[in-house]
Amino acid sequence: MDKVIITAAVCGSSPTKKMNPAVPYTPKEIADAAIASWRAGAAIAHIHVRDPKTGQPDSSIHRFQEVLDRIRAETDMIVNLTTSGLNLIGTEEEIIEQRLEPVALRPEICSLDVGSMNFGSRIFKNSPQFGEIASKRMREYRVKPEVEIFDAGHLYQAIDMIKKGWIEGPPWLQLCMGIKWGIKATPENLLFLVNRLPSQAIWSVLGVGKAQLPMIAQSILLGGHVRVGFEDNIYLRKGVLAKSNAEFVENAVQLVHQLQHEVASPAEARAILQLS
Repeated sequence: MDKVIITAAVCGSSPTKKMNPAVPYTPKEIADAAIASWRAGAAIAHIHVRDPKTGQPDSSIHRFQEVLDRIRAETDMIVNLTTSGLNLIGTEEEIIEQRLEPVALRPEICSLDVGSMNFGSRIFKNSPQFGEIASKRMREYRVKPEVEIFDAGHLYQAIDMIKKGWIEGPPWLQLCMGIKWGIKATPENLLFLVNRLPSQAIWSVLGVGKAQLPMIAQSILLGGHVRVGFEDNIYLRKGVLAKSNAEFVENAVQLVHQLQHEVASPAEARAILQLS
């Protein structure tokens, strides 16, 4: 694959302004971070939203809508809205419905978490029921799932969902390396996952913290795509806080070129992912 898609995950749910003052909280800050990343070379923005005052993870649909509108008003960037749904309260059925509200905004992509796990100090619950309902909802709204793979079992579950026709081809998989209690960010583990991917899969890699750069380099060498940004790392290099998401994107662009590949534009990314 000569063209490499760069995704900018601009805030996630964990980093705070206390950790790095440049972490965006408000819808405008989040959208501006995505727009700056697009100017630097990112084709996709992966979006979480926050409580603008506290920075806590939020799932307010109006905040997702504002970020989506702001990005679309200034760029041709592909927007990927999260369905992780942290800090939600209710029955399992109510929480599933709240998590899937962003799908109704019809972004081109939504994240789809297919397996439960111990995620650092918390439990990240993603029941088989959620996977089935979420994949059906995304098909109904013509939203492409980005299937999040945090461990080997998640990949096997994703393969089962693909075989059942719940996830239409070509599947888009994000290999998430180095999350605490998920699969470690090592070359051996990345090869383990890549060698088990469905033949038609299109895939990307992220590395957490200091693993970000080596993991995306290996992804490019193996024919994959890459994700960078504050969701995964707040340091540009050891002891040096990044000033923006765009700095990570600029580094990724440079790496892509050094490894004799080209950066995919949003239009080229749409063609690769077969977005309708």
